[in-house]
Amino acid sequence: MSIQLHRIKLYRSQPNTPKPAIRLSIPQLDILPGQHWAFFTAQGDAGSVFAQLLLNEQANNRSWEQLEFDGELSGLPEKMSVVSLAEQQALLEEELAKDDTDFLDRLDKGTSVEEIVSAHCQSSEYAEELITLFDLQGLRSCGFRNLSTGETRRVMLARALAKQPDLLILDDPLAGLDIAHQAQLTTLIDQLQQEVQIILITSREQALPDSITHIGVFQEERLAGSYSRKEWESLPLLAHLRAQSAERSEAMLSLIEQYQHRTDMPDPLVAIRNGKVEYTDKLIFAGVNWQINNRQHWQIRGPNGCGKSTLLGLIFGDHPQCYCNDIDIFGIKRGSGETIWEIKQHIGMVSSALHLQYRVSCSALDTILSGFYDSIGLYQQPSIDEIKQARDWLKLLDMEHLASTSFKLLEYGQQRLLLVARALIKRPKLLILDEPYQGLDFLNRQLVKNALEMIANNNLSQLLYVSHHPEDALDSIHNFVDFVGCAETGYKTVISHCNP
Repeated sequence: MSIQLHRIKLYRSQPNTPKPAIRLSIPQLDILPGQHWAFFTAQGDAGSVFAQLLLNEQANNRSWEQLEFDGELSGLPEKMSVVSLAEQQALLEEELAKDDTDFLDRLDKGTSVEEIVSAHCQSSEYAEELITLFDLQGLRSCGFRNLSTGETRRVMLARALAKQPDLLILDDPLAGLDIAHQAQLTTLIDQLQQEVQIILITSREQALPDSITHIGVFQEERLAGSYSRKEWESLPLLAHLRAQSAERSEAMLSLIEQYQHRTDMPDPLVAIRNGKVEYTDKLIFAGVNWQINNRQHWQIRGPNGCGKSTLLGLIFGDHPQCYCNDIDIFGIKRGSGETIWEIKQHIGMVSSALHLQYRVSCSALDTILSGFYDSIGLYQQPSIDEIKQARDWLKLLDMEHLASTSFKLLEYGQQRLLLVARALIKRPKLLILDEPYQGLDFLNRQLVKNALEMIANNNLSQLLYVSHHPEDALDSIHNFVDFVGCAETGYKTVISHCNP
């Protein structure tokens, strides 16, 4: 039986606006048996909304987020699984809510990887097969909330297959995975095509496995077209979107330069001597000797779980072992009496950890404004000039109409875009970007990447950058920290410089 969507429209009421906003519009779509579809999110978050619509309609959940739904949708199978950043975030929040560490005489590690995978398996043998397939053997007893972003994503994939679905929806499935696991997942998708029908949602043209037969394109809230694989490969859409993002990138740079202030800092900006992070049962890394001088931009590379985000956390000051290490930052020795705010006022941060922490019910406008105060939410009265700057950012990001909308009600990609603006609005000396593009559509990913390239080339901020995707490499970065080693014995770093 085919999945049929006819005259689909999904609405949500906007605060202080009588007219409801269209979240998704699909005039006609037929997904036939044996077809495997990819939906390319050129602009907007309609792809993720589409995935949530299918899942909630299958569960007969018509009250989903108080959305109004018009149209006809039929043919959904009984067994469906979805893997998405939103689902991943929701499960992490559930685990954090269940943390009983404060009431125990030990750390509560939460639900283990093995328990999460086994909960949906019909047999322990199949659970073991999935744990092996997704390279989770060494993580089986680890708590879900203690995993890295990439490790978390592999657990979500195993959890989805544990349900043995007839339809598997993969929304941005490569997000957070290192290069080796990206290749493994792409091969696995091709192998699964005989067993399960696949719907893939992506903003990356490189992320289409060979098994994909048809491609749909979402432009803003509308399904703008559907194509065979051959038709897609000759479509001029991507060239048009790149040109459009280049124009907006220039506008973003102008906005940053308009309010730019320069802060002189001594060399080195950051120095770490014999850096080490170790827990009672595991060494993450050791022997990190690294310094960042003025006008240097760095990329940190390595496999999932090697400690990239942990290293950034030592610099930012939100990792508990940052005071156990010998670190100088902005000419101040960490732990010498400085306040954390003296350091953070010169740092902008975008990361999955920050995204997870941002669970307050503030508006989109207040989310950007909170960047001035390094707060999760807004608790101070901003100045008229700060409000103007934040509104300028909303306009640039084409999110003016969402100014009063709660951060928690926005799609994951919209949230991530606001967090990028939150980091940039303060014109930081140091800009820490840990997988900054997660959840972004093609146009906004190109926009942010172009802007970062311009920021680096003009030395408006210094970048510390993490991305697993080769196509995200920035030409302006010539300095690299590579993690080498293995999880069993811990990692060490190799520092390298390339001539520009």
